[in-house]
Amino acid sequence: MPAAILATELSKTYDVKVRDPGIKGALVALARPRYRPVRAVDSVTFAIERGDAVAFLGPNGAGKTTTLKMLTGLLFPSSGCAQVAGYDPWTGGNAFRQRIAFVLGNKQQLLWDLPPEETFRLNRAIYGVSAADYTARRAELVELLVLGDLVDKPARQLSLGERMKCELAAALLHQPEVLFLDEPTLGLDLEAQQTIRSFLGEYRQRHDATVLLTSHYMADVTALASRVLIINRGRLLYDGELSELVARIAPIKRIELVLSELVPRARLENYGRVAHFAPPSATIEVPRETATAASARLLADLAVADLSIQDPPIEEVIRIAFGEGAQDGEGNAEAEALVRADVRRAPP
Repeated sequence: MPAAILATELSKTYDVKVRDPGIKGALVALARPRYRPVRAVDSVTFAIERGDAVAFLGPNGAGKTTTLKMLTGLLFPSSGCAQVAGYDPWTGGNAFRQRIAFVLGNKQQLLWDLPPEETFRLNRAIYGVSAADYTARRAELVELLVLGDLVDKPARQLSLGERMKCELAAALLHQPEVLFLDEPTLGLDLEAQQTIRSFLGEYRQRHDATVLLTSHYMADVTALASRVLIINRGRLLYDGELSELVARIAPIKRIELVLSELVPRARLENYGRVAHFAPPSATIEVPRETATAASARLLADLAVADLSIQDPPIEEVIRIAFGEGAQDGEGNAEAEALVRADVRRAPP
């Protein structure tokens, strides 16, 4: 079976106008404009199989949104090619659009003064969903997202979390095979974030959907994806399992201790590096391969009320991974800003 998403040497370069400061600079730029190339995405290659969920991570300006817009057919690449759901994103037409959904956490398709139900019906007409399919899919999405009577309230009366749930329902009524999700929990409170994560996991299992997710919330990543793609300055730095990334980037374990009697910090340093010390709690960092032995020694030597072995926080691991790609090449935040400012909408 072919991959659900296949990107091959995908690149995008923008010509950005250059001008000197002041009135003279403005006049010269008007008479003799100069441009410099800014590469937003640089020869990105990856494949995602049907039914997989993959997190696409990178700092602001890394090239994530540019890549997603190319894969959904909103932007033409400068070079390279792609296949999504068996279609070329730029020539697939309506047959291609029937098979994908692109949800952005900072954009909305809901009609502001009308209930979400009106947007649902509009999308039903746009995508040619039959009456029977619409009724069944709407009922499923209302149940999974716990929408209740929210679908009958004007969108402007809904909270941000409620609107995001309705946005997802509207985007998935045509039951797409491939979901592109750009910051789907952006700005939501913890309860709303958890609702969205649970829904996306359940929807993917029910429909064998393929998910490519960008998010700055690591809880989204750990809940929805085991594989990660890391991009920085337009270049793909890592493609693999999240657990393997943690083992490679941070070859340590953290032993979290709660002691039942006071122990000097200097004594704890005999077991590893003391990363945190606030009696009766302490955190000791040890090499990954010695974590079990170090824990056994601590239990044997000290009065330990509680002990757990943890990986470093995933946020710390991802931050280090981003840093690995920050040494090479010129930043592309300017090009990414151009993409985010693009007001063109995907055709229905």
